[in-house]
Amino acid sequence: MNSQAGEVHSTGSDYQFHKNEKNFGRLPPPSPRHSHLSVLSTAPTNLTSAPVFLLLGLEDGTDAHPLLFLLFLGIYLLNALSNLGIVVLVRCDGALRSPMYYFLGHLSLVDVCFTTVTVPGLLAGLLHPGQAISFQACFAQMYFFVALGITEGCLLAAMSYDRATAVCRPLRYGALVTPWRCAALVRASWAVAHLHALLHALLLSALSYPRTAPVRHFFCDMAVMLSVATSDTSAAETAIFSEGLAVVLAPLLVVFFSYARILVAVLRLRSAGSRRRVFSTCGAHLVAVALFFGSVLSVYFRPSSAYSARYDRLAGVVYAVITPTLNPFIYSLRNKEVKSALKRVLRWRTAPQEA
Repeated sequence: MNSQAGEVHSTGSDYQFHKNEKNFGRLPPPSPRHSHLSVLSTAPTNLTSAPVFLLLGLEDGTDAHPLLFLLFLGIYLLNALSNLGIVVLVRCDGALRSPMYYFLGHLSLVDVCFTTVTVPGLLAGLLHPGQAISFQACFAQMYFFVALGITEGCLLAAMSYDRATAVCRPLRYGALVTPWRCAALVRASWAVAHLHALLHALLLSALSYPRTAPVRHFFCDMAVMLSVATSDTSAAETAIFSEGLAVVLAPLLVVFFSYARILVAVLRLRSAGSRRRVFSTCGAHLVAVALFFGSVLSVYFRPSSAYSARYDRLAGVVYAVITPTLNPFIYSLRNKEVKSALKRVLRWRTAPQEA
């Protein structure tokens, strides 16, 4: 990320995106449908002039990708159905009243909202590349994306604490993980996440941007917004790196130490079968955590010299689309209690028809 302004030139049938005097690559000419966006002005503007951002999507070209549209539509529908199914089960089934399922219900709700912030725009861009988004809509999207992403990280930390307490201190589990403490952890997760998102949204919205700026992503992300800003970004970068690193690393450290405690406790078990079951469950959880935190850290906390628009978009698909879709299957649908609750709900729904 660099504070120097990016430049966009429109010449005849093609245009190039330049940043720091390096050509990121030649883009195909805009389609007739988007001819009104073909001339991009680089005049810096302030908040009152309402810049417009041009989301270039997964690819910089102007061709539609119907097969990718169907793929991501299927992933999004699977995400929504599975996560909303978990939310309904946790709310309706009395057997799923433990703290673990309380956290799972909130995680599933966050996952649905998390993908809904970005995937509809991704789908629109796959069919009609070059979607224009207003200044207000862009920063609203960025605010909710950051808030929901941090909430997810905090909930993963709370769930790891719950599991570590259940495995390592089973006799005191009921006293340590009370309903009041669970609710406090969830409220704290939401509060910290929204304060974090508000800080970054205010910092970035105060920067100057071109009147019409091309965004080489499928949503308004912090890193890419810094790259298209035309004013000095050093203060915003410092705040995002320092405060953001603390907010991301704190949940990650909780997850790490919680699973380290679980590992030590499991190694003391004499039964090989019990160790395999715990390792299987914890291993799946750790894969989901590694995918989420690994992709986030690789995008937001790396040297500016290593910036790559293509890599950022690929990593964005991982932590914004793939991981929230995998979470219900890793944390919930492989669980016997969740399967039993699902069978009870299905039997209840079909019972009147059989009668």
